Amino acid sequence: MMAFGVLQQRSVHRFSVRCAMVSCERIVCCVDFSEFSGRALHCAAALARWYDARLIALHAVLNVPVVDVLPGGAAGISPVRLASIDSSVVADAVRSFVAAHVPPTQVVETVVVEAGNVADELLTHAAALDADMLVIGTHGRSGFERVLLGSAAEKILRKASCPVLVVPRHATEAPAGDTAPFTEIVCGIDFSASCERALAYALDMAEEADARMTLLHVIEMPPELHALPNAEGIDVPAVRAAAEADCLRRLRAMVPESAHTYCTIHMEVVEGNPAREIVRMAEQRGADLIVMGVQGRSAVDMLLFGSKTHSVVRHSACPVLTVRV
Repeated sequence: MMAFGVLQQRSVHRFSVRCAMVSCERIVCCVDFSEFSGRALHCAAALARWYDARLIALHAVLNVPVVDVLPGGAAGISPVRLASIDSSVVADAVRSFVAAHVPPTQVVETVVVEAGNVADELLTHAAALDADMLVIGTHGRSGFERVLLGSAAEKILRKASCPVLVVPRHATEAPAGDTAPFTEIVCGIDFSASCERALAYALDMAEEADARMTLLHVIEMPPELHALPNAEGIDVPAVRAAAEADCLRRLRAMVPESAHTYCTIHMEVVEGNPAREIVRMAEQRGADLIVMGVQGRSAVDMLLFGSKTHSVVRHSACPVLTVRV
């Protein structure tokens, strides 16, 4: 019964989520003039209208200094320097880009920054703007679809202190007007510390929009358990059923009774690969948003991030909101 013990040992943690309002007063959308960031901006604008939030379009101009190969004054040659960027021209271009993707009646602030490292500069300015949410689009500048905004978006996903909404290239466009941007939400719950905050966001969004929400926990049954012969005396179906019942009980305990008054909540426990099952459930339910918790920034957390969250972001057909503790 060792394998069943592994499944049960996480049960020592108890969670309950209060239905407190999640702050969403400042939304920052990273734009780079691509159709993918245009789709992200369209989604960010819908969110800003729904939450009556301040929307800021943030563009980083890559400006890498030329390496000073020759020592100053050698043979009378001065070091080569890049010409300064005309920020007013770039700012006009950003405003034109915003106008093409956001209704003319909606106010959008534009911020242009120069950056030697795009991801670091975007993160720094988002923090300075006190962003409640960062919105980014996915695409591959280098031609590889699995790359997110080059390497910039992946770094933003890993390091942003605020929630990050990733809008995939093939996501359905957010509704126009003041319609709720998300009405069918799937929230992945793994009973880690990060999932409590993620659930708070998911519940708040679902309650605000009177939406339907599916809480999903995926059990990863050890392969060795399935391989055990009957002679071992272990009833594998009974072990699975007990684990599913326990996880379902814990899911129910996480949701306040009051939440059921404002939104429809479905809870499900399945067995399989977490990332694959979250994406499958989102497709099955016709979800327009996936919400996931992300752990801290240690080396182990980065490994876990790459194996689960990144996989969901890469394969999801709808926007994915990642929430860090």
